[in-house]
Amino acid sequence: MNDGGQSHQSGRNGQRRYGPLGKALVIIPTYNEADNIKPIVGRVRAAVPDAHVLVADDNSPDGTGKLADELAAEDDHVHVLHRKGKEGLGAAYLAGFRWGIERDYGVLVEMDADGSHQPEELPRLLTALKGADLVLGSRWVPGGRVVNWPKSREFLSRGGSTYSRLLLDVPIRDVTGGFRAFRKETLEGLGLEDVASQGYCFQVDLARRAVAAGYHVVEVPITFVEREHGDSKMSRDIVVEALWRVTAWGVGSRADRILGRKRT
Repeated sequence: MNDGGQSHQSGRNGQRRYGPLGKALVIIPTYNEADNIKPIVGRVRAAVPDAHVLVADDNSPDGTGKLADELAAEDDHVHVLHRKGKEGLGAAYLAGFRWGIERDYGVLVEMDADGSHQPEELPRLLTALKGADLVLGSRWVPGGRVVNWPKSREFLSRGGSTYSRLLLDVPIRDVTGGFRAFRKETLEGLGLEDVASQGYCFQVDLARRAVAAGYHVVEVPITFVEREHGDSKMSRDIVVEALWRVTAWGVGSRADRILGRKRT
């Protein structure tokens, strides 16, 4: 696989021919990212000049939305989606996906605002997407790594991915990672209308849906860098939500197989 990535074949779509990617939209959810939003948007625009950027701001009290509006006023490749309040990462991405699909973007990218996901690595994800339905930027495949993380945080992330992978039976090393590139058709086939997960569990939910739907998923190694400005959005509630949802999905899936029920 290119750049040391790993390819996961998931059934019916593996041998099909892939069409051109079309326009790319990089969705960046924000809540109190005033120190980060201008640098990260600038880096995205430099790394992939043809891509558009959508800042999905959850009414940040620190003025992030206003700064994003200033960027949009200066650059027709930058757009802002103002949301009423803080509703979680999943809700922000779902709103961004809908916005992009309605405007016929062919590729929709998830990316953090804090610089943890390096825009300079985005071209490799887009290149891999030419032969895939979904590309994940992975910390836990050969060549992937994290920078400036305490061992406790790495243990939590690795453990969460391993637990999810084993319980849900998905062949993905970094199930919880949030640097991703989707084809529009992939998102349209995932049943997003009934996605209820919010925090980082949202990433697990989309990954398991992609595998279950038979989409071709590729992992490309990335270097994940801990944020320098602002506060992490990780919390105990997010971890608890992920744990109980993943457990419920895994137990439910096994029960369905035992009872011969088709899982929807």
